[in-house]
Amino acid sequence: SSRLYLDALIVFIAGGLTDALDGAVARITRQQTSLGAYLDPMADKLLVMSSFVMLGLMGAIPPWLVVLVISRDIIILFGYGVIYFLVEERLVVQPSLIGKLSTVFQLVTVGVVLLFLYDSQLVATWLDDFLIFATALTTVVSGFQYIYRGLVWLQNRAPSLTRLS
Repeated sequence: SSRLYLDALIVFIAGGLTDALDGAVARITRQQTSLGAYLDPMADKLLVMSSFVMLGLMGAIPPWLVVLVISRDIIILFGYGVIYFLVEERLVVQPSLIGKLSTVFQLVTVGVVLLFLYDSQLVATWLDDFLIFATALTTVVSGFQYIYRGLVWLQNRAPSLTRLS
């Protein structure tokens, strides 16, 4: 059954590579669309969240980290909904560096956990601990950053709200 973890890792890596290639080709050929700009990050989030949930249910990722990763995305999504409701304008989100780093750590964590499940001797214990810490830290920091950016954006669009100063 450990072979299934290797298969899952291969599919996970192949999916990531084709996603990156698709994005690069779209940028190079200037074929980017607003729909693609919306759907691509959503697909990435679904991949991360479903991977974390499954690995969490298996006990391969700490439950608190699963809750943290999923909660951050739900809070951000809820915040965008609230902003849209209040000002009837869609917030255009530019990913921040820490947000991108958070996604990278989340994806690498899933990959390393799958590799560990395939053969635990291929992964050093310190690497697993580091990735869990780095994933948690970047997830929390980026979550607060996105919340702050959303509040500032909202205040600039709805001046009747109390200022953040």
